[in-house]
Amino acid sequence: MKLGIIGAGMIAQEVLTFINQIEGIDPVAIAATPRSEDKLKNLSEKYGIGEYYIDYEKLLVNPDVEVVYVALPNNLHYEVMDKALDAGKDIICEKPFADNVNQALRIFKKAESKGRIVLEAMSNRFIPNALRVKEEISKLGKIKIVSFNYSKYSSRYGRFKAGDIAPAFSLGNAGGALMDLNVYNIDYVVNLFGRPKDVRYFPNIERSIDTSGICLLDYEDFKVVCIGAKDSSASLVNSIQGEDGTIEIPDSLGSFGSYKIKKTGGDYESHNENEDKSRLYYEFVEFEKIIRTRDMDRVEKLKEITLITAETLNQARIEAGIFFPADSEN
Repeated sequence: MKLGIIGAGMIAQEVLTFINQIEGIDPVAIAATPRSEDKLKNLSEKYGIGEYYIDYEKLLVNPDVEVVYVALPNNLHYEVMDKALDAGKDIICEKPFADNVNQALRIFKKAESKGRIVLEAMSNRFIPNALRVKEEISKLGKIKIVSFNYSKYSSRYGRFKAGDIAPAFSLGNAGGALMDLNVYNIDYVVNLFGRPKDVRYFPNIERSIDTSGICLLDYEDFKVVCIGAKDSSASLVNSIQGEDGTIEIPDSLGSFGSYKIKKTGGDYESHNENEDKSRLYYEFVEFEKIIRTRDMDRVEKLKEITLITAETLNQARIEAGIFFPADSEN
């Protein structure tokens, strides 16, 4: 597939480090804002990208671009995807997919009407260790407690407290700890267990945004705690506890570098199914295959996870009084 990349930040740069290693993907264009022109020029030269633009709409009308990868601040995802669909492109969009579930529903409805594929780039849906843990859960017996914690002190938090608001801490940019970090936890819970019966979010609010918070998901027979923090740090220990055993993941769920499993009363056994690859490598291998083969059954299954996650995020933050500008749109 001929790939056009929209965005020149850290996530797009990480993708560029391996994208040429994946058979079937050819990055042909990259776009960002005028202030990133020097960066765009350097990236295009370093990775052999034929065209760069300081206006993403010029990338969208490039007939060589077949698939658009959206790696922009959260609040721009919907607008760019909407225009990409009008331009007849398939789409890969970074997490979180949209500002709210209504935007997500509109994008998927439009994609269906135009016969296009839209996929969310959520790494832990594709990382081998994450897939293996999904299989290993059956060994744990009846699940009782799930606890996931992604707490990482942000280098921008000090500036935020001083009034310099980066997009990751901005309501206008659909930022906050829930959308930036806890989304990994919540999406993986949805991937494992489906739609929760109830959702509650207890955030720490500063300047109207959640800098950290605890999201409780009720699955009736078991309970889930998802913690995300940008204002403090903690050891990244995640656990799935069952009557017959426990799985621990000593890493963020976005990276999923290894996992440990033990039967009740036994010893831990450590596992690592990953190759020595970027955490994002596996999703792009899968995306290439899905788009090349037009595997619409796989598209629908991934779409369902995206929509349930979007619903869960919506319920969590709105009940906690966190509203984005997009929430007032019809």
